[in-house]
Amino acid sequence: MKHTIFSIFITFLISLATFSDGGSVGVNYGRIANNLPSATKVTNLLKTHGLTRVKVYDSDPTVLKSLSNTDIKVTIDLPNELLVSAAKSQAFATSWVRQNVVAYHPSTQIEAIAVGNEVFVDPKKTTRFLVPAMQNVHNALVKFNLHRVIKVSSPIALSALQNSYPASSGSFKPELIGSVIRPMLDFLRQTGSDLMVNAYPFFAYEANSDVIPLDYALFRPNPGMVDAGNGLRYFSLFDAQIDAVFAAMSALKYDDVNIIVTETGWPSKGDVSEIGASVENAASYNGNLVRRVLTGGGTPLRPKADLTVYLFALFNENQKFGPTSERNYGLFYPDEKKVYDVPFTVEGLKSYRDGRAPVTGGRRVSTPVGNMTVSVNGQTWCVANKDAGKDKLQGGLDYACGEGGADCHPIQPGSTCYDPNTLEAHASFAFNSYYQKKGRVGGTCFFGGAGYVVTQPPRFGKCEFPTGY
Repeated sequence: MKHTIFSIFITFLISLATFSDGGSVGVNYGRIANNLPSATKVTNLLKTHGLTRVKVYDSDPTVLKSLSNTDIKVTIDLPNELLVSAAKSQAFATSWVRQNVVAYHPSTQIEAIAVGNEVFVDPKKTTRFLVPAMQNVHNALVKFNLHRVIKVSSPIALSALQNSYPASSGSFKPELIGSVIRPMLDFLRQTGSDLMVNAYPFFAYEANSDVIPLDYALFRPNPGMVDAGNGLRYFSLFDAQIDAVFAAMSALKYDDVNIIVTETGWPSKGDVSEIGASVENAASYNGNLVRRVLTGGGTPLRPKADLTVYLFALFNENQKFGPTSERNYGLFYPDEKKVYDVPFTVEGLKSYRDGRAPVTGGRRVSTPVGNMTVSVNGQTWCVANKDAGKDKLQGGLDYACGEGGADCHPIQPGSTCYDPNTLEAHASFAFNSYYQKKGRVGGTCFFGGAGYVVTQPPRFGKCEFPTGY
């Protein structure tokens, strides 16, 4: 490592690119409630909190007008009940696009159309109409010369997968592949669109809390889990779920189609049987998710693909059916006060700390990993994940030793921890120095997915890793 003025400057630029130019966070604006603020107030709320992407479940004129002349990008929805009409009639699809897109764009920055929502689980059995409807909507965009700036897709639920664990075994349900999955992926490939996916680690944790560590579900420090199928180490259930979809697409030879996460969230309240639903856990999940997305990097299977993620949802919606959790996914109460405090921007991340212990059933918990238990209050170290790749390791090392303020003198040539002279060893020392200096606060060992927490003292040659400053 050369510590010239020029190299320090380059290090600074790399660190900015690595930790400031990451993915994108949006929010779902659902309106199944009778006590929500006006659309104008909602637009002001989005602007106040730096939210620059919003997804709505229809194309309400009041909402679209309120979002005009802002920097907020909008995804609108053609509801499931219109799928049959849009599929059977090009004239209907063209008229719908004229009334709901052309009438507002570009003053309202509509960037995508979600044709239906989780159509495969729609009890009205509209699956066979999905791709024809998508094609007709796209044809209409072509007619109005909007197809290059507005993309068409459709959100699928993880229930579309036959297998999702481990991630490497991800596969679509056989009965869906020929009828809709392949035609839809062909359409997305041809139009340069992303597959929209709704992913909820909460559901998996709720149903399997005896085997899924809560820290793993909440993006909190944990030793990770190795996927025996691909050898990759996962540090969050969210990443594993997304990679299961990537693996399912890869099995069908659609590695060139990307994913956009159109829904994900965690409820702040639930019924007694809804294990893990709490304000503390919702704050941890969404706050750590925002940090994970905005600091950049993809999943272990697609490490270079930054993610766009839409949080669910903007408000608690008091007229939704189902268990208590359904009415408590909101980031805000209807009076516009935050349900809990999480950041939505890179600037907000600078002061964000997830210092709370994960909560389930009203008690602090430790996280089972294999046949040992890692206390959330025990001594931990941060090391480099060599599977993250050289670019991420080098970017993390540069950031830690530069802007991050880690003590990197011991890994200079001739110093005590220079040997072994490997990127993994040097990055591990730098990551740990940064992690310890930050008080081992949750998220300070992320480094864009290049770092992870261990509970045993790391060993690289004769170098001893510090445990605190």
